[in-house]
This record gives sequence, structure tokens and C-alpha cells, in this order.
Amino acid sequence: MIFTTDRTVLVLIDVQEKLAPLMYERDALVRAQSQLLKGAAALRLPVIWMEQLPDKMGATIPELRERLAGLTPLSKGAFSCCGEPAFRDALRTTGQTHILLAGIESHVCVYQTAVDLIADGFKVKIVADAVSSRTAANRQAGLDAARAAGADLTTVEMILFELMRDSSHPAFREILKIVR
Repeated sequence: MIFTTDRTVLVLIDVQEKLAPLMYERDALVRAQSQLLKGAAALRLPVIWMEQLPDKMGATIPELRERLAGLTPLSKGAFSCCGEPAFRDALRTTGQTHILLAGIESHVCVYQTAVDLIADGFKVKIVADAVSSRTAANRQAGLDAARAAGADLTTVEMILFELMRDSSHPAFREILKIVR
């Protein structure tokens, strides 16, 4: 399934101060998430930004928070974003049918969100280099389970070029700078 800018929304899940430092390959993860957010801005994708119990888990890490200026995070208690009415309302407001998922943890919140979105009829791609868990095994288990449930996997660079479809896209030069 090909994603296009006119029907895609990016969902960033729970990259928060108390959990993010514990992630497997944390630096590469944050770099990929930052590139993804820059690319989403260049392509004018809507972004839904989620935080798990921010009063306990802290705010989204500063490196990403600065890329989300002008947006307000949605708080959740459920592991799946779909367990929160505010998320469902925000998703409905975008009118998009194709969902990109990035965030943590791969085997819990990202996986459960993917499964629920697929059950609701959405097309889901998980940006594999922009998700992680505390261990490599849990990261991979989450990706494998989501794929078995019907999610596709992609990478930051792969999805940004897929969304543009052509080097004549107005954001092409900006995207090149982001991925290099």
C-alpha cells in the first residue's frame, strides 16, 4: 500500500523524559524521530502527539518537543492510543485513513495502537527506525506482531520518499537535506 500526503497522518507515541533514556539504541531512535518530524513538517502532514501519563512519565523529550511547536500533546492512560477518546476525535478531525506510527515502546503502546487502528479499518505503517523498546528483543517482537496483524513496516527515508513520489515534489530538496 502506497501512502500519499493527502491521506496520511503521523502519530508520535510516548517519547517521554522518564522512558526515552532507557530505549535500545536511544540516540539513533531520537535522530530518526527528529528527521521524521522535520519531514512531516516539510510535507505538511498532520501530526498527533501522544504522552502516556505525563504527570508520572514526564513530558516529551526536549529534542522532539521543539519540533512539535504549535501542537498540543494528548494525554493517555490506555496503552493503545485508541483507548483515548481525545485521540479518536483528533484522528477523525484529520480525515486521514493512512497512519504512520513512531514512538515507544514498540511491543506495548505502538503495537496495541497498530492493532486497534487496523481493526478500525485504517492502513498502518510503523516507521521501524523511529520505534524502540528497552530491549532489542522487545522492539523486534513488537514489530513482528504488528506486521502479523497487518501493519506494514517502513523507515524514515523510505516513507519520506514514498510520500513525495517524485523528485519534482516541492519539498524534495528539503527532504534531501533532512535525510543526509
